[in-house]
Amino acid sequence: MQAERRNKGSVILIAVFVIALLATLVTGILQVNTEELLLMQNQVYSAEAQAVAEAGINDAFAELRDDDTWDSGFAGKAFAGGSYTVTVSGSVPELTVESVGTSARGFAAKIVTQVTISPSSPHIIRSNTRTKSG
Repeated sequence: MQAERRNKGSVILIAVFVIALLATLVTGILQVNTEELLLMQNQVYSAEAQAVAEAGINDAFAELRDDDTWDSGFAGKAFAGGSYTVTVSGSVPELTVESVGTSARGFAAKIVTQVTISPSSPHIIRSNTRTKSG
């Protein structure tokens, strides 16, 4: 009888150990999945900011096509729930256009492009180099 009781106690102890081990394993897997979701979410928000910065560059190109002397830029112009700020520097025909886009969730991305503008109207704009950072 005593030998039977000892076996029952060891089985309970092993069962508790296995349950604790499984609970730790499940908790670790959930932590990894949560981190992956956060990384994916940050990637999406960063892409949103990049798209807003691209919109700023395109808006500046539209202004420059109409008037090659335009250099006032934009400050905090609303777009898609976020905003962009564009600065233009240099002199025609070689200009530097910089756009900083901020998404609705506060993520920011910056695009700097060197452009060459044709002298004829409507002005043709050629983007020589483009640097993105987010």
